Amino acid sequence: MGDCSESETTTMANSTANFGELRRLQRADGPAAVLAIGTANPPNCLSQDEYHEYYFRVTNSAHLADQLKDTLKIICTLTGSERRYIYNTEKMLDAHPEFLDRATPSLEQRLAIVEVAAPELLAAAATKAIAEWGRPAADITHLIAVTNSGAGAPSADVRLAKLLGLRHNVRRTMLHLNGCFAGCSALRLAKDLAENNRGARVLVVCVELMSVAGFRGPDLGEDCINDLIRNTVFGDGAGAVIVGADAVDPAERPLFEMVSAAQAVIPDTEKVLSTELKSYGLDGKVSTKLPGLVGDHVKPCLLDAFGPLGLEVKWNDLFWAVHPGAVAILDKIDRVLHLDPGKLTASRTVAREYGNMLSATIIFVLDEQRRRMQEEEGQWAEWGAMVAFGPGFTMETMALHATSHLKMN
Repeated sequence: MGDCSESETTTMANSTANFGELRRLQRADGPAAVLAIGTANPPNCLSQDEYHEYYFRVTNSAHLADQLKDTLKIICTLTGSERRYIYNTEKMLDAHPEFLDRATPSLEQRLAIVEVAAPELLAAAATKAIAEWGRPAADITHLIAVTNSGAGAPSADVRLAKLLGLRHNVRRTMLHLNGCFAGCSALRLAKDLAENNRGARVLVVCVELMSVAGFRGPDLGEDCINDLIRNTVFGDGAGAVIVGADAVDPAERPLFEMVSAAQAVIPDTEKVLSTELKSYGLDGKVSTKLPGLVGDHVKPCLLDAFGPLGLEVKWNDLFWAVHPGAVAILDKIDRVLHLDPGKLTASRTVAREYGNMLSATIIFVLDEQRRRMQEEEGQWAEWGAMVAFGPGFTMETMALHATSHLKMN
């Protein structure tokens, strides 16, 4: 074969230059930002102080109360929660006695309930976010949906798109069974989509219905404590965030710029925390080693997110949005980073008021942090850190930059 002619070489060079220009034009000019936030919960609310009585009553296990009541009370106290919102009702549990016994298959029935309930709860949260955003739902270009409570396809994302009236060609991504860090993962993915697709507007939604997917009665087997923890820690809820770059004035007002993100899997920790679907519903393991693991690795994981920015990071100069997986984990982060009192108040408030809603929790924390910053007098921290963790053992971190629009919303 002969060499390319001069004209062919010029044509190829021009094509490469044109392609490079096209790619430049396809990307956003500025960083992705949180443009709006919405949250929603089911109407049923449980008091942690009264939960032990409720639990043994609805699970028809009063005969085990003497053996397990004190343990359940201790777990309720350690959660740091005062109340949680749940989807299930005593009437629903009466209609599904199979939910209470791990020896009886119940996954199909649980998923059938979640299939209907999850899109509706997502729509409640997303509608709030879209109203705050101020643009039509049809302007959403991408949809990222997250849940640990359901499975199957088409999933909650398709049904949600129909409920909201999203365009038929909205680009969808569905994340199942990623655990508590999945909300942060979805926001990281939304950041990449918004920054690499000029004009993209990404709706991130997370929904968890653990009261349906994982609720069951106690037993005295080896998984007894895990069952009590799962039934005591988790609440139900949905969160929605709209993410986009290059905000359009005056309709859009960015809240938090999403500047840098990182994820790390801590080596040899695969068995520390798990989430999986079994014939009797959602199950998993929780190790008491979690606070120690977070404490040992939170600094290097944070530096993975902040290092590329070239900033001299002082932890007490940041605002914080941390997934409150357990109060003991928040306490550990406080001690390891030597944080001033109140730095993790947003996380502790969400833990107290809602419990752990897995992937949706970080959106509630971000919303609570936004509310607190809007109400603060004077200046607030300009830079912040978002942190979540889950099975793997995985840690997600993101560097956030607060905008002046916070005070205008």
